[in-house]
Amino acid sequence: MHKPTNIVSYSIRHYIGIFREETLLERLEALLSSVKTHDFQVLFLEPHAKDGGVFVHFNYNASDPENALVSIENDLKQEALKHGGIPSWTGLGRGNIWLVKGRPWREDMNRYASTVVKLAFEGPDIQEESLYDILRPYGRIQDVSSPVPVPAGTFRSSTVTFQRVRSATIARNVIHGFKFVDSSAPTRLHAIYQPPIQAHAARDWITGHPRIVLPIIVFLLGTLTYTIFDPVRAIMVEGKILNWFNYRGELLSGIDYNLYQQQFSEFSLYKWMRANTLDRLSFVSTSSSGDMPAEDVWKERKDAQIALRSYLSDLPSTIAFIHGPQGSGKSRMLHGLLRETNRKALVIDCTELNKASSDARLVAGLAQQTGYWPIFTFLNSMNSMIDLASVGIIGQKAGFSSSLNEQLKQILEVVGTALKGVSRSLRTDAQRKVKADQDSEERKAQDISMRERIRNGTWHDGRLDCVAGNGVMCELGVGDELMTGLDSEAGDDIGSMALAKTEKGEEDELARKKRSVEDIQAVTALPIVVIKNYAARGGANREELLSVLAQWAATLAENQIAHVIVMSDNRENSKLLARALPSKPLNSIALYDADASSALSFIRQRLHDAGTNIELTTDQTVCIGKLGGRASDLESLIHKVRSGQAVEEAVEDIIARGVGELRKNAFGEDLEDAKSLPWSREQAWIVLKLLSKQVEIPYYDLLLEFPFKGDELALRRMEHAELISINTRNGRPSTVRPGKPVLKYVFERVVNDSIFGATQDIWANEKVISSAENTVRACEQELLDLKDIAMAERSSLWGGKKASSERESYLFKKMASAETKIQTLEKQNIELKKVLRRGG
Repeated sequence: MHKPTNIVSYSIRHYIGIFREETLLERLEALLSSVKTHDFQVLFLEPHAKDGGVFVHFNYNASDPENALVSIENDLKQEALKHGGIPSWTGLGRGNIWLVKGRPWREDMNRYASTVVKLAFEGPDIQEESLYDILRPYGRIQDVSSPVPVPAGTFRSSTVTFQRVRSATIARNVIHGFKFVDSSAPTRLHAIYQPPIQAHAARDWITGHPRIVLPIIVFLLGTLTYTIFDPVRAIMVEGKILNWFNYRGELLSGIDYNLYQQQFSEFSLYKWMRANTLDRLSFVSTSSSGDMPAEDVWKERKDAQIALRSYLSDLPSTIAFIHGPQGSGKSRMLHGLLRETNRKALVIDCTELNKASSDARLVAGLAQQTGYWPIFTFLNSMNSMIDLASVGIIGQKAGFSSSLNEQLKQILEVVGTALKGVSRSLRTDAQRKVKADQDSEERKAQDISMRERIRNGTWHDGRLDCVAGNGVMCELGVGDELMTGLDSEAGDDIGSMALAKTEKGEEDELARKKRSVEDIQAVTALPIVVIKNYAARGGANREELLSVLAQWAATLAENQIAHVIVMSDNRENSKLLARALPSKPLNSIALYDADASSALSFIRQRLHDAGTNIELTTDQTVCIGKLGGRASDLESLIHKVRSGQAVEEAVEDIIARGVGELRKNAFGEDLEDAKSLPWSREQAWIVLKLLSKQVEIPYYDLLLEFPFKGDELALRRMEHAELISINTRNGRPSTVRPGKPVLKYVFERVVNDSIFGATQDIWANEKVISSAENTVRACEQELLDLKDIAMAERSSLWGGKKASSERESYLFKKMASAETKIQTLEKQNIELKKVLRRGG
């Protein structure tokens, strides 16, 4: 073998053999020419580069060709052994000589040598024993396969697997085209290499075994996610909470900073640049108008602040649920308290999440608010397609896609892990700081003690010992200092006992202080999770999202991972949280509107802080009273007064704006818009009319009358829309009030609009008339049926009245009542239409 056998397209060994080809061929020709058996004569050598051998063309002279060829082959082998074998490209004589029995097929296709040789039978099949006898001289055979059925027109074949590639190469070149003659017809053999691994075998096996492959892929992808991506995501969440990536260094994550114009900047570079650039410009406001009002000005928040501060000062065991009407100052109170305590917080705003138009956007929104990164939302769509395809292939889903619940839980689970890391990090920092403070105090105490001993003449500098020497010579370094009580060995027992007691008391006091500091650190190191606008309106997946958040919040609180504060506009929204914590009550903190005196004090204080000092007259005080104590309305009033408006004008502007918003939100822009409202126009109009005349109305009295007729859902939706507020008593709905104090005057303004009121009254009356007419027709039909019944009915034996007569009397009264109502309302509609014709 003058060249190596090629088993791949590109082989370095092939190029090594090219350099030695000429030398090897010359040596081979000289070796072969030395044999003269039967006039053996070499004609020419034909190298077979791909299989690494050489075909030798020769002449010979013999009367018995078969025996002569065997003799020539044996003599050539003997001659080769004398010279150390056939010369090879490696320099080692490992080659051999074989007599070609067939017709060699030299080709340059990409069919490379392998241990498997496929033998196609052009003729009858050859038995395995015969194949083994033919091929065994060329090398050890591992397996011979039996012929298999093939399509018509195709040769049947067997595959022979050799132990070595060299043996297969020799067999293929020697046997190809060999005609095997048996007792039956002769068979010509066609030999080709067959790769040990068929093309696309791995792909075919994978597609052919989806029940095995798909679960393995799911497991590997899940392992990759948990081992690589989840730790990275936890670090990113931790970085968001600890403000690693915030160059400004704000205190709170995800909080509306417009409420506070004064930011907490921890980065000195940013602070310096801010102070020397933007803060020097005259148009940059440095007002502190967003600061929290003092507790004596806003007394209604004092109890809520005390309750919230108490919750944050202890290890959490439940969830703090802050509820109050929109604009009552929940966010402002919480943000101010967090700024005061300097605690790290993570804020999740349900309003932003409910705006998501799809599951993918909802998941991405939650990931963005929590700092969960990286996230591959596009993969869920691909996974859904894979699952759909797997149903058709294996009859069941592969498990690639996950539901919205599972995706949200996965994000929150990683966030919970990050919160644990935040707690550990903050606690370690706090312990490091306490240790540094203790070391500083000890150094100060040592310095004070040393100075005191120097003044008393009892201080000894040990460095003098090195100068004076040891032993007796060390007396040169000491002896001049005064002795202290501690230096004396002959102290009395009473003094020793007193000293021991003092030291023990000091140790106990230090231990108590240390435990107290550790307890405080354990609480203050816990991060705070704030869930804002819980049960916010809108969103197709609102209930699903809120349920997952409730379960997660309960887990954080029960495991003391973080303090959890949930803020909502309605106390009824706490039901999901209560179900998530069935064994522990919620820490409910309520915020209400300020009373009249607190509202006036708040306005005076804020105007004074802004440099606007005005004396409120009696009429202005009355006007301010229309706004009630809702913080958002008072803030709007203050802003308008600071802008130059009079108090009366500002209050009128707020009411006028409320009228426009109410007509749009409660009745819709037009009839088409009104169809999308979660209540009817008649329901909204009746509520407005009643509340414009009364401070509050009974809940069930309103619920049972027209146009609600037991439709409690409409009232709940009005409450969520801030049109009304439902007060409870003993755990049940009791009364209905306007959504905020100023709405009472807005309701009056809307009801007193004659054109608008006449239109709404006409439509409401038409509904009542239609219902009454249906009642009359139903009574008439039943009375006709009773006529036939009365004829067949007999009088009671005791002289009682007939049942049909009783029913007729009831129906006549009901008809009369309905008819009276129809006539009354028809007359009202006539008068109302006159108002419309007059234009008011």
